[in-house]
Amino acid sequence: MNFFQYLLSGSSWTGSDGLALHVGQHLLYSLISIAIAAVIGIPIGMLIGHTGRGNFVVIALANSFRAIPTFGLLILVVLLTETSWIPVVCVLGVLALPPLLTSTATGITQADQQAVHAARALGMSAGQVLGRVEMPLAMPLVIAGLRSATLQVIATATVGAYVPGFGGLGRPIMDGLRNGNYGQVLAGAVLVAALAILLDLLLSLVGRATGRHLRLKAPRGAPVVEAP
Repeated sequence: MNFFQYLLSGSSWTGSDGLALHVGQHLLYSLISIAIAAVIGIPIGMLIGHTGRGNFVVIALANSFRAIPTFGLLILVVLLTETSWIPVVCVLGVLALPPLLTSTATGITQADQQAVHAARALGMSAGQVLGRVEMPLAMPLVIAGLRSATLQVIATATVGAYVPGFGGLGRPIMDGLRNGNYGQVLAGAVLVAALAILLDLLLSLVGRATGRHLRLKAPRGAPVVEAP
């Protein structure tokens, strides 16, 4: 079965092993992984960027996480725990952590210092300055880090198909390779790319909307960081 026959066939999308289920699983796994990374990375990045302390730690951790072979870590975690989707999602969360952590810390550090000093002069506490001034100004860079993390997780989640019991779009790719159905392999790969592009476009729109909102609220002449 060629690519178009497989992708356009209704039987390929339905059932307990259909593409619709795998797309939903892939999206769910990715969103959970990114949420885990955001819950950990964004608060730590905010604290480091606000205090100016620990930048070396951020760089070291980010480089260390990037150097970790994802597939090797995935196999190690599964062997030490159990065969399920949970350890795979945790590994993907580790992969998404560096771009979120570094982009948040960088965004806070590069926030317009005139606005920060003005907020302090108005009597705002350190927490108010961070939450009401620095973090809104850092949002475009935070969203850029979120986009980078999302693309990495969407692409790498296909590797989870090597783990028994893990679904997602890596499953039709693996099944197609095993059965010699290269139309199925290509369909899975195309759907992974399409999902990554769609989520990146959505986050890009969010970043642009955030940038416009900040330009409207910022004082005239105040610099605003645009999301890449």
